[in-house]
Amino acid sequence: MSTRTGSERGAVVVGVDGSPSSVQALRWALGQARLTGAVVRAVTTWDFPASYGWAVSVDDVDWEGTARTVLERAVKEAVGADTTVPVEQVVVRGHPAQVLVEVAAGADLLVVGSRGHGGFAGLLLGSVSQHVVAHASGPVVVVHDAPEPTAG
Repeated sequence: MSTRTGSERGAVVVGVDGSPSSVQALRWALGQARLTGAVVRAVTTWDFPASYGWAVSVDDVDWEGTARTVLERAVKEAVGADTTVPVEQVVVRGHPAQVLVEVAAGADLLVVGSRGHGGFAGLLLGSVSQHVVAHASGPVVVVHDAPEPTAG
């Protein structure tokens, strides 16, 4: 992270899709931003679903509005009553991996969640995580799900 002067703020970009792992990544990003004085740029994406031989009426669904609602709920859940870190909410049409790499260009850090499958498969990155790790122009943090507590 770079040193800032005056009112200059860095940015921590975080991918949010409403999943528990993305909310956990958002919480991590908020903590990092709190330490560095950065703003959090929470990003979600949407696109029209692909159709394979059947018609989809895209006029009946507010895809962008639904994505915005998912993002707002995730931010509310992650932030709670703590308003010390500014959070910008960004909704963009496009593929999540590509959009995150583009939005994070010039940011201090890109944070994504990883939806592991437990056991050996849990060591693998998801397709979005793998893409941003390979293609982002700056540092990337992949936040893994916390293990479920076991009765002992």
